[in-house]
Amino acid sequence: MREHLEELERLADTAGAVIVGELTQQLDRRNSATYLGAGKIEELRRKVLDTQATLVIFDDELSPSQSKNIEDAIGQRVVDRAELILDIFATRARTAEAKMQVELAQLEYMLPRLTRMWTHLEKFRGGIGVRGPGETQLETDRRLINQRIKILREKLREFQKGRAVQRSARRSEFRASLVGYTNAGKSSILRALANAQEIFVEDRLFATLDPLTREVQLGENTKALVTDTVGFIRKLPHHLVASFRATLEETREADVLLHVVDASHDSWEEQLAVVEQVLEDLELHEKPVLLVFNKIDLLDEPTLLALQERMASEGREAIFVSAVHENGTDPLKRALQGSMRARRPLAEIHLSTSDGKLLAEIHEYGEVLDQRTIGEELVLRARVGEKLAGRLRRAGAIVDRENATRS
Repeated sequence: MREHLEELERLADTAGAVIVGELTQQLDRRNSATYLGAGKIEELRRKVLDTQATLVIFDDELSPSQSKNIEDAIGQRVVDRAELILDIFATRARTAEAKMQVELAQLEYMLPRLTRMWTHLEKFRGGIGVRGPGETQLETDRRLINQRIKILREKLREFQKGRAVQRSARRSEFRASLVGYTNAGKSSILRALANAQEIFVEDRLFATLDPLTREVQLGENTKALVTDTVGFIRKLPHHLVASFRATLEETREADVLLHVVDASHDSWEEQLAVVEQVLEDLELHEKPVLLVFNKIDLLDEPTLLALQERMASEGREAIFVSAVHENGTDPLKRALQGSMRARRPLAEIHLSTSDGKLLAEIHEYGEVLDQRTIGEELVLRARVGEKLAGRLRRAGAIVDRENATRS
């Protein structure tokens, strides 16, 4: 409970609020009308008066009627965890696509809550009541909001098509996506891997919202494209997850997911479980995953050793890194190199020089290291996955793994 409240405090701080007090209640069952019991609501009202608070934030999602009833009882505005996270995303969105995704999530969140807002919004005919896209004079009429939602979805589909074209140009590259709990250090790892100091890093929740891809040299003439994605968190609003499905397609196309865990956090096990659940919700749980324990510079040696031994005993493939130490991400580079070679092993491919279509497919979906012509036969050394190798064999090409490894 304490850790959950501390996280809520960090979320409130990120949104720009100043905490003046807190209130907790152990509930076997939530009150359907006011979430908290009648006595606790009265205690909350007095606390709001004593501290002169202008906003009350609940850690759980409230129903529209609960929000209205609590506001009527305490005389101040009430927001729940979902609305707070949406507000933070609104301030963090930088690209046009991210802004549209947040606006879509905000509108879908607000739509069932418009009834309680009608009395003070209908005279203004606008002003949804949240930051970011909500600041525009959006009509509060349900039909117009549904129309706006439809337009946003259509625009996001256009972005999706554009990204699909970009991805097709990168299919020959080995791709990895950084996923993890917010503030686990994903951006710091990408900056260290790519030696790109311009990558923004901040010790705050949701410092990164827009996905960012950088080329990373792994050594021995190998490279990978690594993408940083938005962080996850407990009770992530489902509207937000749904809106960001398109952005997370980059993760869906990755050869491997790098699940970054803050090894120094007291609740890293819970955070790990939260991320695994979100990946399952996004139907990404069957992707190959490498566990990356970050911030090991904050652990003492016995603690680090115990963590390493635990992962080994559980049979979990885990990498231990420090994004702030020189060469601290080298173990991850080696793991990526090994993962790339395992999933795209070398092959010696023989095909006819006249088969331009197969040659183009190998260049598009594989990684050609060299090629030579022997009479009317073209011989290539390339890294190709099993799916591509199967297609090549069915088309009549010879795919020889053994000779490629020996040569």
